[in-house]
Amino acid sequence: MYNMHKSATQCVVWLMPLFYADTRYRARDMRIYLLCIALLFGGVQAAAQAEVFERTLANGLKVVVKEDHRAPVVVQQIWYKAGSMDERTGVTGIAHVLEHLMFKGTKDVPMGEFSKRIAAAGGRENAFTSYDYTAYFQQLHKSKLPLAMQLESDRMRNLNLTATEFAKEIRVVMEERRWRTDDEAHSLLQEKMMATIYQEHPYHHPVIGWMSDLEALSVGDAKAWYDRWYTPNNATLVIAGDVKADEVFALAQRYYGAIPKRILPTRRNYTEPAQVGIKRMVVKAPAELPHLVMSFHAPTLQAPEQDWKPYALDILAGVLDGSESARLNKHLVREQQIASGAGAGYDSASRGPSLFTLEATPSEGMTVNDVEAALRREIALLLKDGVSDEELKRVKAQVMAGEVYKRDSVFYQAMQIGQMESIGLGHRAIPLMLEKLQAVTAEQVRQVAEEFLRDDNLTVATLDPQPLSGKPKRPPMGAPHVR
Repeated sequence: MYNMHKSATQCVVWLMPLFYADTRYRARDMRIYLLCIALLFGGVQAAAQAEVFERTLANGLKVVVKEDHRAPVVVQQIWYKAGSMDERTGVTGIAHVLEHLMFKGTKDVPMGEFSKRIAAAGGRENAFTSYDYTAYFQQLHKSKLPLAMQLESDRMRNLNLTATEFAKEIRVVMEERRWRTDDEAHSLLQEKMMATIYQEHPYHHPVIGWMSDLEALSVGDAKAWYDRWYTPNNATLVIAGDVKADEVFALAQRYYGAIPKRILPTRRNYTEPAQVGIKRMVVKAPAELPHLVMSFHAPTLQAPEQDWKPYALDILAGVLDGSESARLNKHLVREQQIASGAGAGYDSASRGPSLFTLEATPSEGMTVNDVEAALRREIALLLKDGVSDEELKRVKAQVMAGEVYKRDSVFYQAMQIGQMESIGLGHRAIPLMLEKLQAVTAEQVRQVAEEFLRDDNLTVATLDPQPLSGKPKRPPMGAPHVR
């Protein structure tokens, strides 16, 4: 996923420093992120909910305030429910391109002044685009919240979009695509795998867009996207920090309240047809080591109160990965030394469908066939013997530790709210999600493994490393192995 934009020439991967790590294990990192910031425990849960206030302005802008008075800091985040999954074929990447263009200035705030004014106030600002949404944020001293609101509300409706600046910025995005995807083997593997997994759902397309589409985009496409989705009734404003809710609501009304709402286009409810057999693909790209990814179609949360399978899949991912004592690291890396690294990932919270992913890099002397066979043995072992009480306790304890860590950051408290609101579950579902997670049983974990981790539901993607800078690649991987 492509996000975080600091300037016209800077976009970094995903939402947070956690994802600056090796992209091979991004699926695992996403699962840890969701567990750590989306689930609350016990007394902490009650306190957190008591500090959240919300109000919807007459123009449809939802304002959510999270009071946290430990430091004189405030975070403003504006989340638009418009990501790459809302793009049409032929204009992929436009959501991300507009994220870049949002820093190009307005009539009252010339190009470059937005960032300069935030920096002069001692703050920082950034943005990110994903499949599901696009968001912009500032973090600064609480006394500067009016400044942040003034700047952000101005570009919600008054953005300058010119052909000249668009031409400059589209070249930046194309270059970003080259060095983050085309020239990065694991990102390229991920992109090709997603395009293989999804036939109909727009998750088929990369967030950054296909290069042929980027080359064909125009400033008119950017204007159309801006006019279609950047409206208060398609946005959530999240304010977290040392503030009083009533004062925030008054400021929101002052700066955002006069922006008129607009009729939103009807969103198509995309579905993905059931897979009818295993899919296999190989990507040849310059890399030091081969890599294997096994992705199974999986459900996401739709009704937090009634659903149980997504919670069980979350626990399953924690059993397999998430700590030194988790199964994949313990068995494949430390004991058997088949893999130099292995991970599992699952994302229960998104607007579209999800995947349960296993991945591994073979150790020296091993092949992708060896790690695939080892991953399959782990699935078989889990189906045969189930999950122990100790493993269940460990995973739930990890969630508790993650919640304590998360609450040290006002920024991530706001992130939690913004994401939940933008995917349609709402921040008030968080306590219920915790209760459901705590109620997961070992048998439920075994049941979801049996239902979803099967070949008819599986896509296997392999990175076949090609020479790097003239260096010979590792020995051939061998033929695909199927059981």
